[in-house]
Amino acid sequence: MFEGFSKEAIKFLKDLKANNNREWFTEHKKVYETEVKGPAQHFCDEMSTALQKLTGAPHGSKVFRIHRDVRFSKDKTPYNAHLHISFFPVEGADHPPHWFFGLDPTSLTVGVGNFMFEKGRLESFRRRVDGKEGATLAKTLAKLEKGGVRLGRIDLKRVPAPYDKDHPQGDLLRRKGLSAWVDFKDTKPATSKDVIKTCAASFKKIKPVYDWLSAL
Repeated sequence: MFEGFSKEAIKFLKDLKANNNREWFTEHKKVYETEVKGPAQHFCDEMSTALQKLTGAPHGSKVFRIHRDVRFSKDKTPYNAHLHISFFPVEGADHPPHWFFGLDPTSLTVGVGNFMFEKGRLESFRRRVDGKEGATLAKTLAKLEKGGVRLGRIDLKRVPAPYDKDHPQGDLLRRKGLSAWVDFKDTKPATSKDVIKTCAASFKKIKPVYDWLSAL
């Protein structure tokens, strides 16, 4: 059983944020591998199983690289001072909704959704939002927000054509992706032996978003 990320893992992320350079990372690379990278894979294995139980679909996982892509960024710091993981169904649609796990030096966040729909799915999303399903989705999201769930940002300033600018679901139509997030105020849930249960409970809470997007 995975019994949580260690306090050393959190300390490593904090120290990396304060010392984001190749020399420091090279000196502490073994700590990264033993306290962050290795446990992350163990977490992935168990969380994928939990998500299969939750959704009925086998899930894969991806641990994002610690090395930043700085080619098009003004920020040239070489490393990500956080641990990001995504989970996704391995069968079915080409662009299914993903589950997310994000651990940084001070907090934990989990979520579900699609950051950006590919063209065909965006058109399908807008058609469904324009109909009766849009009102149902809006009510579902409002209920989640009332329960403390955070929604991803709205992308467009205006309702896109050909939809009416005063469309009742205008806020949804102005989205080019949809995601829902549960934010924890600190890292304690990630270092707890109950981290799998905690994340699974949060994923269950936001599963209505996964279900809606899975039908696109």
